[in-house]
Amino acid sequence: MATQDQRIKELEEELERVKAQGTNNQFDSYQTVLTRRYCSDGMSSLFSQRSRIGIWRRLWLALAESERALGIDTITIEAIEEMKSHLYVTDTDFEIARIEEKKRRHDVMAHVHAFGIVAPAAAGIIHYGATSCFVTDNAELIIMRDALDILLSRLAKVIYNLSNFALKWKNEPTLAYTHLQPAQLITVGKRAAQWVQDLMFDLQNIEQVRNDLKFRGAQGTTGTQASFLEIFQGDATKCDQLNDLLCTKLGFPSCYDISTQTYTRKVDLIIANAVCGLGATAQKICGDIRHLANWKEIEEPFEKSQIGSSAMAYKRNPMRSERVYSLARELMSKPINFANTLSDQWAERTLDDSAIRRMDIPDMFLLAEAILLGLDNISDGLVVYPKRIQSRVLEELPFMITESIIMKLVAHGASRQEAHEEIRVLSHEAGGVVKNEGKPNDLVSRIKSNEFFKPIWGELDSMLDPKLYTGRSVEIVERYCDIGGPVDMKLVPYMKFITETNTAELSV
Repeated sequence: MATQDQRIKELEEELERVKAQGTNNQFDSYQTVLTRRYCSDGMSSLFSQRSRIGIWRRLWLALAESERALGIDTITIEAIEEMKSHLYVTDTDFEIARIEEKKRRHDVMAHVHAFGIVAPAAAGIIHYGATSCFVTDNAELIIMRDALDILLSRLAKVIYNLSNFALKWKNEPTLAYTHLQPAQLITVGKRAAQWVQDLMFDLQNIEQVRNDLKFRGAQGTTGTQASFLEIFQGDATKCDQLNDLLCTKLGFPSCYDISTQTYTRKVDLIIANAVCGLGATAQKICGDIRHLANWKEIEEPFEKSQIGSSAMAYKRNPMRSERVYSLARELMSKPINFANTLSDQWAERTLDDSAIRRMDIPDMFLLAEAILLGLDNISDGLVVYPKRIQSRVLEELPFMITESIIMKLVAHGASRQEAHEEIRVLSHEAGGVVKNEGKPNDLVSRIKSNEFFKPIWGELDSMLDPKLYTGRSVEIVERYCDIGGPVDMKLVPYMKFITETNTAELSV
C-alpha cells in the first residue's frame, strides 16, 4: 500500500510540474484540416483520444463483468463499481497515462495503470487474461461500426436531395455528352438520376460491410484463447460464453470465427473498398457539376456576399465541388494502404500495421464524411438555368434530329446510305459555319434548300421540339426516384435522420 501511495504522490508532483509549464496555443502546432474545417463534431469526437480510451475502459469493464459472471470471484463487486464510476477519461487521467507511457513505453499498459489509479479496487484485475489487441482491435471495430452508421445516414440524405432534384427537373431537355461532345438529348433530371444510382451502389456496399462487421472478442495472444482456457480451468464452454457476453454488451452479433493476435486486416480492406468507392462517385458528380457550371447551365450554391476570386470579381468559381473533388482524390488513394498492410502481416501479426492504421482509419472516415457534407450542401442548393440550357440545346438540335430525318426519308423510299451521306455532307458544312465563321447553326435551312430532302420538308419544323428526343428519360426518372421506386424504398430506414437534419453548412 505504501508503494502505491508513493507512486500516486510522484504522479501528483509530475502533474503539478506539467501544469506550471502551461499549454501550447492551437495556432502554434499543426492540426488536421479535416477536423478543423471539414468534418462534424460527432465524427471528430468519435475518433478522438478521449473517445478511444473511453472505449478501452468500457471493454475492460465488460471483460471484468463477464469473467465475474462466469465464476471468477477474485473480481469483486467493489472493483466493478469503481470501474463503472471512471469510464470517462479525464485530462488528469491522460496526463497520468502520458507519464506512465514515457516510463513503460507501452500505451495500453500506461492506460491500464492510469485506470487502476482511479479504480484501485480493480487495479489488479484490469486486463485479466487479455492482450493489447483486446482493447485496440475491439475498439477499432466499435469506432468503425459507429462511423459507418454516421456515413450511411449522411449518404442517404445526399441521395434524397438528388432524387428530389431529379424529379423536379425530369422534364427539362438538356444536351447529353459522349466523349464530352454533344450527344442525343436526355433531361436534367435523368442526369441527376444517374448520379443517384451510383450513390445507391455506395449505400448498398457500405450497408453490406456494416451488417457483416463482427467482433474480435477475447481471443488471447495468438487467437487460441489459451489464457482464458487457463483462467476457466480448461472449460472451453466458458471461453465461448465469455465472447457471447462481450458481443452482447458491446453490440455485435458474434465474433470472427478465426483471429490471430488481431482480427484479420482483410476486414479493414473490405471496409476501405466500400467507403473509398464513395470517393469515385463524388468525384464523378462534382466533375459533371464543374463542367455544367462552365457551360453556365447549372451551378452549386453561391452566397450573396461570396467572393469567387480575389482578383477577378466577376467569377463564380465552383469551389465546393472543387473541394469535394480534391478530398475524393485523397479518399480513393486509401485502399492500397490497407491492402499493403494486410499483405505485410507476417504469420500471426507484426506491429508494422499499427502506425499506418492510426492515420489511415480515422482519415478514411473523416474524408468520407467531409465529402458527404460537401455533397449535402451542394445537392440541396443546385441552381438550374433553363433558358441557358434551352439555348445550348437549340444550338445543337439540328444535328440531333439527323437520325430521325434519315429514318423518315427511308420511310418515303429513299436509300438509307444515300440519306446518310447527304446529311453527313450538309452537317459538316453547317458545323464549319459555326466553328469557322461564328454564325448560328444553319443545317435546317440547308436541308430545306436541298431537293433530296423535299419529301420531309413539311415535317422539319415540327421535328424541332427538344422533348421529342429525350427518349424515356422522364419515365426512367419516375420509375427509379418516385414514390414506391428503388430509391424511395431504400431510404425508408433513414427518413427520420433526413427530415430532422439541416443542410450541412461548410466552413470556407
